[in-house]
Amino acid sequence: MDIDHIFIFTDDNGKIADKLVEFGLVEGSNRVHVGQGTTNRKFYFENFFLEILWVHNEQEIKSDLVKPIGLWQRADYKKNQFSPYGLCIVNNDDNNGLFENSFKYQPDYFPNGLTIEILKNENQPQLPWTFRLPFKGQKKNETEPKNHKNGIKRLTKVNFNYKNSQTDKYLDFFSGESNIDFTISEDYGMTLTFDNNKQGQKEYFADLKLTIEY
Repeated sequence: MDIDHIFIFTDDNGKIADKLVEFGLVEGSNRVHVGQGTTNRKFYFENFFLEILWVHNEQEIKSDLVKPIGLWQRADYKKNQFSPYGLCIVNNDDNNGLFENSFKYQPDYFPNGLTIEILKNENQPQLPWTFRLPFKGQKKNETEPKNHKNGIKRLTKVNFNYKNSQTDKYLDFFSGESNIDFTISEDYGMTLTFDNNKQGQKEYFADLKLTIEY
């Protein structure tokens, strides 16, 4: 499955993204998710983007529209031990089965009828909040900067750590995927591998529980 983007919730108004800039990533555009209560900072690569996400309006994210999608629990990760990660899969026919029983969310910032399909993973909340957008295929994001100072270009694999070891049908959909993997661990965490780790380098961002291999 192709990855559109991955988000990481933070509780510092996105200041942790400064550490990614210091690491050598060039920051792209940002936006406010109107009516959803969240805003972001983003870093674009050849085949996906990384989103640092935080709550800027608690009333909106806990509203009758937004609260049912389970995003608030992800934002409250330090208190409830939910995973703060969100995995957005590119909307293609080959992942229709994964989203067959998904929750349909109509955000205020999309035209009426364009819904986001969401897998909240409430039974195993240390698995990522997983979703796909209503637009088919992957957006090129041609105007976004992608020439990073550390030479990183392309995401080649993501690994999610999760604590709960019960079997889950969700995981079965990824059993044959080479670019998305899940590992049972003592705590949640995520490793992003870029360019097949050709530089042989690794950086760990403790506040995000994020390892970047490149």
